[in-house]
Amino acid sequence: MTLRIAINGFGRIGRNVLRALYTQGYRQDLQVVAINDLGDSEMNAHLLRFDTVHGPFSGTVECDKESLTVNGDRISVSAIRKPAELPWKAQDIDVVFECTGLFTSRDK
Repeated sequence: MTLRIAINGFGRIGRNVLRALYTQGYRQDLQVVAINDLGDSEMNAHLLRFDTVHGPFSGTVECDKESLTVNGDRISVSAIRKPAELPWKAQDIDVVFECTGLFTSRDK
């Protein structure tokens, strides 16, 4: 069974989660289907393609206003500030990687 993954926050950590899934062979078991980040999707695609520490991404990355397409896999993107408003249930998400750095305790 493939787990459906969402990434909340697509900074360095969020991008590295996505890179690891594609470059380390986890893609068969874990499928990223949604990314939430307040940044522009074109900039996020560029930062995924060209990382100053890890080098260029070995796969393909394309984008439009509603999605990133990584190695042919379409990943929906959103820019929603409040996590309670994210449509994870409607997107049938199994696991969310919290990568914003804003939520450091259960109380937040």
